[in-house]
Amino acid sequence: MNTVSQSRRSFAVRVGSLLAGLGWAKSLFAAEQTSSGTSSKNGVQKLDYDGNPASGKQMITSLIVHNGLIYISGQGANDAGAVQGADIGTHTKKVMDNVKKLVEAGGGTMDSILQLTVYLANLDYYDGMNKVFKDYFPNGGPARTTVAVAGVPGHSLLEINCIAAVTRQ
Repeated sequence: MNTVSQSRRSFAVRVGSLLAGLGWAKSLFAAEQTSSGTSSKNGVQKLDYDGNPASGKQMITSLIVHNGLIYISGQGANDAGAVQGADIGTHTKKVMDNVKKLVEAGGGTMDSILQLTVYLANLDYYDGMNKVFKDYFPNGGPARTTVAVAGVPGHSLLEINCIAAVTRQ
C-alpha cells in the first residue's frame, strides 16, 4: 500500500515538473485568471460593500470573490452605528438585507449561499431569527451553524457571515 502511494506521488511530482518545465502550468493558471475576470495576480477580488474594488485601507473586507466562491464577512445590524431597542426580527431583517446585497454584488443569489454562520447574542432569539430566515430562503436554506456568544459588536443581536457560489459573471 505504501509503495503504491509513494509511486503515485513521485509520478505526480514528475508530471508537475514536466509541465512547469514546458511552461504549461503558468499558462494554464493565467488562463484561469482571465476567464474569471479577475485582475489580481492570485485571483482574489477584494470588494467593498457596493461590489467595487476595495481601497485596501479598510481593516476588514466585506466581500471577497475567489475561485467561484463569495466570502461575506460578519454582518451585524449596526452598519450606521449601534442599534439598540429593536427586536430580533428587526435585527435579523437588517442583517439579512446586508448579506443579500453583498452576495448579489459578488455575483450570487440567496439560493447560491452554501454555508452560513449565525452568532446570536442570546439563544432565546433562535425562533425569532428563524421566522425571518424563511422569507430569505423560500427554496430551503443553506448549511447553517448557529451559536450563542457573549456579545456582538455594536449591540447588534446577531452577526452573520457566509460563503456563496458565484452564479453570474
